[in-house]
Amino acid sequence: MFVSLWVYKRFFFLPLSNTILSCFKDNSVFAWEFDTLHCKYQLSAPVEGSVLFYKVFAVTRDGRTLVAGGKSNHLHLWCLELKQLIRIIQMPEKVRAVRHLEFLPDSFDGGSNQVLGVLSQDNIMRFINIETCKLLFDIGSPEEGISTAVISPNGRYIASVMENGSLNLYSVQALTQEGNKPPPFMFRVVEDGPKYTPEANKLITKVTSGRSKRPWKSNQRKIQSRLLKLQANTSLENKENELPGGLNKKRLQALLKGFGEYPAKYRMFVWRSLLQLPENHLAFSSLIDRGIHSAFVNIQKEYPIKSGKLLRVLQRTLSALAHWSAIFAETPYMPLLAFPFVKLFQNNQLICFEVVATVVVNFCQHWFEYFPNPPVNILGMMENVLAHHDKELLQHLIKYNVTSQVYAWPLLETLLSEVLTREEWLKAFDNIFSNHPSYFLMIVVAYVICSRASLLHCNQAADFEYFFHHRNNVDINVVIKEAYHLMEATPLEIHPQHMLDDFTPLTKGQYPVFNKYPTFIVNYQAQKWEKIRQDEIEYLRERQLAHESEAKAQEQKAEDEAWYRKQKLLQEAEEQRQKILLEEEKLAEQRQRLAVVKRELKVKELQLLDASRRRFLNYQQDQVQMELKRLNDEIARKASMRQQETNAIQVIEPESQKQLFEQHLIKDQEVVTKEMKEEMEAHRRKMDLEDQRVQRLTEIDKEIQKLHTVAEENLARAEQKHTDTDGRLHPQRRLGRDDQDRVRHYREIVKLLHDNRVKEAELLKAMRETEGKKQEDVVQNKAQLEEEQKAAAAADGHRKQFLDDKMNDELELAEKLQREDGCFERLHDLKARCTERGIDVQQMPRSGSICLNDLSTLASSPHTSRRAELARQERELMAEVWRLRRRLTSRAQARHPPARSPATAWSP
Repeated sequence: MFVSLWVYKRFFFLPLSNTILSCFKDNSVFAWEFDTLHCKYQLSAPVEGSVLFYKVFAVTRDGRTLVAGGKSNHLHLWCLELKQLIRIIQMPEKVRAVRHLEFLPDSFDGGSNQVLGVLSQDNIMRFINIETCKLLFDIGSPEEGISTAVISPNGRYIASVMENGSLNLYSVQALTQEGNKPPPFMFRVVEDGPKYTPEANKLITKVTSGRSKRPWKSNQRKIQSRLLKLQANTSLENKENELPGGLNKKRLQALLKGFGEYPAKYRMFVWRSLLQLPENHLAFSSLIDRGIHSAFVNIQKEYPIKSGKLLRVLQRTLSALAHWSAIFAETPYMPLLAFPFVKLFQNNQLICFEVVATVVVNFCQHWFEYFPNPPVNILGMMENVLAHHDKELLQHLIKYNVTSQVYAWPLLETLLSEVLTREEWLKAFDNIFSNHPSYFLMIVVAYVICSRASLLHCNQAADFEYFFHHRNNVDINVVIKEAYHLMEATPLEIHPQHMLDDFTPLTKGQYPVFNKYPTFIVNYQAQKWEKIRQDEIEYLRERQLAHESEAKAQEQKAEDEAWYRKQKLLQEAEEQRQKILLEEEKLAEQRQRLAVVKRELKVKELQLLDASRRRFLNYQQDQVQMELKRLNDEIARKASMRQQETNAIQVIEPESQKQLFEQHLIKDQEVVTKEMKEEMEAHRRKMDLEDQRVQRLTEIDKEIQKLHTVAEENLARAEQKHTDTDGRLHPQRRLGRDDQDRVRHYREIVKLLHDNRVKEAELLKAMRETEGKKQEDVVQNKAQLEEEQKAAAAADGHRKQFLDDKMNDELELAEKLQREDGCFERLHDLKARCTERGIDVQQMPRSGSICLNDLSTLASSPHTSRRAELARQERELMAEVWRLRRRLTSRAQARHPPARSPATAWSP
């Protein structure tokens, strides 16, 4: 409730957690639990002399490191695990305030980001290494400042909005490659800085420069990107070797044989790619939501682990495996098998579970067929391999009754984790994950063979058992080489590779069913464990009842002792009264003696006194008898009451047990009802997810239908274009046929000219008839054709001038048509008409030439060769016609000289 009295400045979630980190106006930082809204911790105040008002924050992906900045050139580096300030980074003197902080992601740093981008008030974003405090590179400049910037999730690109409104995209790979070049030495130190206390000076680290120039300024050439195309002849084997993340299994194996292991920085990434983990978040969440399995509730008693986090991760992983398949809840060595991977992947429980599941499915094949006994079939394979490669060692083991369950099974069930160090174990599993599952069996046999010198000196069973459960002086590199030798040198009939299946990754979406074990044994053991659990519950209930009965007996005993004490007190009082009565009798005797002395004096008085005394004694005796009778009645009454209470207790006790049992049944019914409600809620959530998927499929189907509609529209447009092309091609073919007719007529004209000059009028008439036929084919140019027919009827003397005028008209028409739509077919018709009239097309102005787009269309047409042939024939015919025209013109001028200047001569 007190939080509402403060003023928030900034709040955000920590990555991979449900913790809210908040910063208030008074510069205090608190961490809150999202579920309960309880304060988990508060960051302690910074050291004196380094206080700044926080404005911007950045957190690494693993949520362990917090960087805060504000109106200062200092950055505070907090460790959220230790809740303390571990470093103060001093930026260069040009930085006076920090506007934005963002870590540069790296796929191989496990979430502990090292490179931090700092956008300052000078609009330059500097990228520094928070460990070495080196300035790696910077982007932006005072002339082209950065307003805002964001980094892609994979850390490959940086997008920035500049102050001038432009958007720049930077390649981190290009920046880091240029920045990694060896620069001249330069050290930046802020002079005349503020005075700090000695404690602050220990934390402050100055940022130094790691390069001399800005990479984008020093390299002006553009970075060209190439798209690597998959070769068409890629083999099927290469496709099978392709792994997620762009890795190739063959190349990884070559790298492994060269260096013996994978780089430690990229080992986890390589393992995830080799095992092809599906990362089924929903399926894993459903297994985790079932809670801790009953078989692993008290696992800390059998496996005491100091780290509470590691114990919880191991417990959850084993519970998820048990919920996945019932065999894992009954397997005693499952914690030993899973613990190495739990320790490696404790920060990612999903990857940890899938790695263990993949190992069980592929590298533990046929292990559970003889459950609960060890896999004698697998041990038999290994013994055959050992017998083939080292008979002497096997005979020595047989001599001392050392079976494969002693020298092989301990190594298998612990995955070699007991006999190898961490580095050796990682190197061994680099090779195991990179090869066939049978290589795991071979490396166990190789370990035994490489230890032959020590084993041959052992002659007691305890020594053999100790050897295979503790670390020994064996070189893991020799073991790995020997395992590769066994893989190659083992005959096919005993080679485990032909008896084990190839590697099969887990399926995506849902995990595969694992039932390769004798279910009746597992069910029988589960029933036995359930019966033992019920017996234990019954025993605890009976023990509780016994304790209650004992308590009641003790209470009854205390009551009886109190009653006996009261009775004793009553008896003592009775004895006291008896003593008093004895004293009274003595006094009576004395009175009797006195009465004897005075009898003579008062006989009558004595007689009266004696009678009175006798009556008194009789009355007193009656009173004593009545008191004794009353005491006896009281004792009898209390005895009967005790008997009645005992009988009542005997009757009430079964009734109370019955009521207690009914209460337990009611509680069990409530638990079952609660579980049914949870199952119904889970089923409802599952149905909601399925409905969302169906809705998504419907949307995808609608999008596909839209794509089909667009494709149909495109197809209709293509068909329309094809129809238009055919429509254009048909007139072109018709024009071609007309051209052939025209060639034939031209040849007749040439023959007539050579035969008889007198028949020139008939030749001109034949040409006019041919032009009349052309007019029928070209309807759209009817007006022009009529003008041409009228012009053809003119006199022979004006024919030349008429043709020149007509040429100019046709050229103007061509330019007009080209300006309107640029249609190639109309220009081709114009060319044909010019050819008919003897006009030199080669001498046309450039404004009447065919546009480049139409030429490219003509070149891409399937009728290009045919058109070229027609054009060649047309040129030959034009040349021949022009020669005839020159002869006719020269003779006409000789007979009838023109009255005006001669027209421009035609040239071929």
